[in-house]
Amino acid sequence: MNIDTLLVRSGMLHDSKTGAISMPIYQSATFAHPEIGMSTGFDYSRTSNPTRKALEDTMALLEKGDKGFAFSSGMAALTAVFMLFPAGSHILVSDDIYGGTYRLFEVIYKTLGLQFSYIDTSNIETIEKNFKPGITKAIFVETPTNPMMKITDLRLISTFAQEKGIISIADNTFMTPCFQRPIELGINIVAHSGTKYLSGHNDTLSGFVITDSPQLSEKIGMIQNTTGGVLAPFDSWLMLRSLKTLSIRMKKIEENAHTIASYLDSHTAVTQVFYPGFKNHPGYTIHTSQSSGNGGIISFYTDNYQRAFDVIRKVSIITFAESLGGVESLITYPKTQTHAAIPEKIQLRSGITDYLVRLSVGIEDIHDLINDLNQALS
Repeated sequence: MNIDTLLVRSGMLHDSKTGAISMPIYQSATFAHPEIGMSTGFDYSRTSNPTRKALEDTMALLEKGDKGFAFSSGMAALTAVFMLFPAGSHILVSDDIYGGTYRLFEVIYKTLGLQFSYIDTSNIETIEKNFKPGITKAIFVETPTNPMMKITDLRLISTFAQEKGIISIADNTFMTPCFQRPIELGINIVAHSGTKYLSGHNDTLSGFVITDSPQLSEKIGMIQNTTGGVLAPFDSWLMLRSLKTLSIRMKKIEENAHTIASYLDSHTAVTQVFYPGFKNHPGYTIHTSQSSGNGGIISFYTDNYQRAFDVIRKVSIITFAESLGGVESLITYPKTQTHAAIPEKIQLRSGITDYLVRLSVGIEDIHDLINDLNQALS
């Protein structure tokens, strides 16, 4: 079944008793038992809830995984993933990642005994060089990365991980399963900030983990149930509703983004555009081999830092706000917002300068968006 159809039918097959087209919201913390030793399949909503389960099953289906797990945010999802690893474990990480993920690793997990090496995961020689036999337990990548839109070869990562006996983890937030399905390429665990494209309306926090095997599913399920950072029934219902339009939203967003990226690339006040849909992008060939689309994120350098400030200050249709992936276009200043947790020295090494602006393209009329950017760049 095509993903467009799967999305529209998300949650529809879970309420055979009433035939409800929309999955009901089971706003209940606990569930009655028929008698001692018997269960309806639902006991306590931290462990499982019918609405959340419908969403989790949908995410597993979309990502072609074994099981899906819904959390209260993307950071809660990643927190659960890295609970898999005992103190002393070493993790290889993409050197350009979301600032909140960097903070999770450096402030929380480092104090709990995990070690992290931030490397260019597009280079197999660099990966091999930083691998520590017996100590390295996983490799974590974003592709495209946030905010510099670097591309990592997911097949290469999965092959390397299999050869070394470690776990491969990919953050698929920017692409969504509409455009990229890492588990099909051999990745063991996929994570999402569902707050972004999956929700798509800037109104719901959520996070997801999808596993490729029953063994990992059992471990993540135990962590989810024990730590309790689960998604509430109403938020699960909102996510199910949002998923139904994900495909059509992503197509419109990508169409707008490609037009805007081309416009920015030709503007005299813009010195460089980072967008994986350009043929001159260094990761273009790999990206097109593993993804069917380019998403809606564009990062670009202005010709000076004052111009970057002016663009952010002068846009009127595009909103200056953190986050991404909604139907509304948002503009962000990574240096002091999304990536503020990363030390300046590391920011600069990654390319996060005073001149960098990140744009999350929405579904507004393309002419209105370009006119807005044009007056802001003037």
